[in-house]
Amino acid sequence: YPQNRMNAWLLAIRPKTLPAGAAPVVLGMALAYSQGKFMIVPALAALVCAVMMQIVSNLINDLYDFRKGADTAERLGPPRALASGVLTEQAVKNAAWILAVAAFCLGQYLVWVGGWEILAIGVIALGTAWAYTGGPFPLAYFGLGEVCAFVFFGVVAVSGTYFVQAHEWSWVVLLFSLVPAFWSANILLVNNIRDITTDSTVGKNTLAVRIGSRNARILYCVASGAALLVPALYLILKWDWTMCASFLVLPLAVKAWKNVFVLEGKALNGLLLQTVRLLILHTVLISLALVIRTLMLS
Repeated sequence: YPQNRMNAWLLAIRPKTLPAGAAPVVLGMALAYSQGKFMIVPALAALVCAVMMQIVSNLINDLYDFRKGADTAERLGPPRALASGVLTEQAVKNAAWILAVAAFCLGQYLVWVGGWEILAIGVIALGTAWAYTGGPFPLAYFGLGEVCAFVFFGVVAVSGTYFVQAHEWSWVVLLFSLVPAFWSANILLVNNIRDITTDSTVGKNTLAVRIGSRNARILYCVASGAALLVPALYLILKWDWTMCASFLVLPLAVKAWKNVFVLEGKALNGLLLQTVRLLILHTVLISLALVIRTLMLS
């Protein structure tokens, strides 16, 4: 556990999760660039908003899991800030509110650029960040956490970033948004597989608790396989051979498939980090392929 407030705030923010939140936005930028729609200021504003929303989500998750007794000494994952006793509930709550308001204010520029659709997305995203572990129907406690990660840290992040630049929706963008969507869901799935015992004890009925450890591990392989198939499908549809670059993650994915069936307890923290790396690497490789292809054709 941290011994000072600075380290405690770093635990609460969870900086290792932030690149995973930024990667889908980078993919949205690359997709806009590939369509000749790239706009630097809206793209950067979307990136900052995404990172801020990731931090807000982390703080709210820390706050309500602590209140509900999900973060205890028996927890197998990394220590949480509130459980350490260094930070108070009020301090974490205030920080979440300040960042949420800041994200909303910055988001008004994106609303001005992108229109009412962006406002609707922002309001729903903020509401979901709170409802994830808070409120009368905490989504994470009813097995909907992976769905939230899939939608907001995949489909919405990529499509929303593209929309504020291009002012249009696209089936290609929707297709590619499935890559970070599946990996983001898998990050949470690994987390929940690791915590099945402690979560079930406090009534946190995550998807892993509901379907069981083995089925959750099978689902991990199915979701990661689906993420790998997305650029392969685009390659077939468009004969875009630059997408072959995305296959460089295959050895790491195969290793993750093996690890998900053999690792238990705290050892799953290694798979968690491995899955974060897969999300980032796979998304970046696809982004580079899109940019390189565009440069080759220009």
